[in-house]
Amino acid sequence: MTSRRPHIEGFAIISREGMIAASDGSFPENLKIPADQKFYQDSVDRAAAVANGRHSSEGGPKEAARRRIVLTRRVERVVPDPDNTNAILWNPASAPFEEAWMKLNLEDGTLAVVGGTDVFGLFLNIGYDVFFLTRTEASVPRGRPVFPGVGKNATPEEVFARHGMVLRATRMLDPATNTRLEEWVPKG
Repeated sequence: MTSRRPHIEGFAIISREGMIAASDGSFPENLKIPADQKFYQDSVDRAAAVANGRHSSEGGPKEAARRRIVLTRRVERVVPDPDNTNAILWNPASAPFEEAWMKLNLEDGTLAVVGGTDVFGLFLNIGYDVFFLTRTEASVPRGRPVFPGVGKNATPEEVFARHGMVLRATRMLDPATNTRLEEWVPKG
């Protein structure tokens, strides 16, 4: 089987400061917006596979059954996950993304990138086809940013712009909490 590059989609919900998690890595309750959770779970349900760091996952009842790439520095190259037959462990420092994707034995499809910070940052360089960024008015000060550098010296918009991405569309997910979904795509 010849594997083609997947359609790569990113998914994150951020606080008004650009954070995806509290400083201890936990997912804050005030970022759990039902309309966003529905969009997110429906989206990962359609994906052929999910990519996440060792401490991130998408949750939900179908999580264990999904094909996945777990990014970790604890392995060399790409190896089967001994704890999950649907997953492979990938060290991006020693193996290219294409090798990890091929090890999943998927012909093509969508790869849903679900975090955390370093994973989102790495895939900015690999290339997103679309990044769905949900914004809330919730506050998570001193948390973990969506991308490396956000909150210290950059906004999410500046990071997207540096990587050649532009805002294609925005829609309201939940007017009561002013939760908006932005769709960022490569320029051109």
